[in-house]
Amino acid sequence: MERVHYDEFSMFADNAAEFAIPYSGPPAVERVEVEVAPSQRVSALRWGTAPPEVVLLHGGAQNAHTWDTVALALNRPLVAVDLPGHGHSDGSPSGSTNPAGHARDVAVAIAALAPSARLVVGMSLGGLTSILLAASHPELVPQLALVDITPGVNKDKAAHITAFVNGPKSFPSFDELLERTMAHNPTRSEASLRRGILHNAVQLDDGSWVWRYARHRDIPLTQPIEYGDLWEVLGQLRCPVTLIRGMAQGTVVDADDVERFSEVLPSATVIEVEGAGHSIQGDRPVELARILASLLG
Repeated sequence: MERVHYDEFSMFADNAAEFAIPYSGPPAVERVEVEVAPSQRVSALRWGTAPPEVVLLHGGAQNAHTWDTVALALNRPLVAVDLPGHGHSDGSPSGSTNPAGHARDVAVAIAALAPSARLVVGMSLGGLTSILLAASHPELVPQLALVDITPGVNKDKAAHITAFVNGPKSFPSFDELLERTMAHNPTRSEASLRRGILHNAVQLDDGSWVWRYARHRDIPLTQPIEYGDLWEVLGQLRCPVTLIRGMAQGTVVDADDVERFSEVLPSATVIEVEGAGHSIQGDRPVELARILASLLG
């Protein structure tokens, strides 16, 4: 049985090279943890040594490393959080797909790690979480960017994502896991998907592989996905809000969602990213970094 070596801080040069980002050496990145409830920790990656300016919240079945290339291109101090039940964070009693539970836990983590952040960025499940976070803890969310998500997401729009996430619980080999991931992400490079798997899966003692989030998959993602009640919450936010929408195959935001978003928040901004699907941070990370830099001013 071949053991695959994994060092989560060893691949930044590869991220930079793939997207032609200037790279002068390993960035200052460390893994940190916050106890958000008795015997429950939220883990995160802290980039830079200055007080974090940005908080990044990933989507369901992802982890904080999904933002690595964006963080390299942005080159600002920030914190990328592993949502409960994802990455290196502990599971939560409220489940791994519950935005309300995540918002409560993430609020504790942000208050400890990035209390003066100027921008919270939430993608997919992280975006729904950040809407509730902004409503319940406005002092932690001076500005909000939603990455390819609105409360209009439903089980039909997300069907291609849940079909992938609810696949086999384990894989006999890394190559089989990579093959399935490549089939689901035909526009991404093999190298980027290989890095993503190493960050988002673990090899068990018998040599098989399991997704990190699958260890806490208490509620299958095939359950109905309905978040329409968050439209009202979104409309009550007082911070500046930007929707960054993917325009390629795979996006879960359609024209009706954009229209309603603009009706609910007339002051909000909508930015469209050509060539990006749902995972804009993976498809167009440098362009996303430019957008976030412009929001920071």
